[in-house]
Amino acid sequence: MTLPELTAEQRKEYLERAAAARKARADLRKSLKEGTTTFGDVMKRAEDPVVARMKVLTLLESLPGYGKARAQAILEEVGIAPTRKVQGLGSRQRAELMDILT
Repeated sequence: MTLPELTAEQRKEYLERAAAARKARADLRKSLKEGTTTFGDVMKRAEDPVVARMKVLTLLESLPGYGKARAQAILEEVGIAPTRKVQGLGSRQRAELMDILT
């Protein structure tokens, strides 16, 4: 499979959009870490592409007081794969995460 040929303008536009998405995810992680945003607030925005495309593990690690080990333990308890993204969570998994974290 060959990659599509992009014009310089298209390539620049896609790179700018990707950078903006990375910045938005970084800002969200920062606001979680600082405590200005809660996990419940983030889950209410689960349909937002910025939130939907984040890995659940990364989201949990961004919470204050949660590190890799604690986030991994929560994922195992709920039965979520470490590579699962927010958009791929089932309703039961969302509900269990909300019960544990709110």
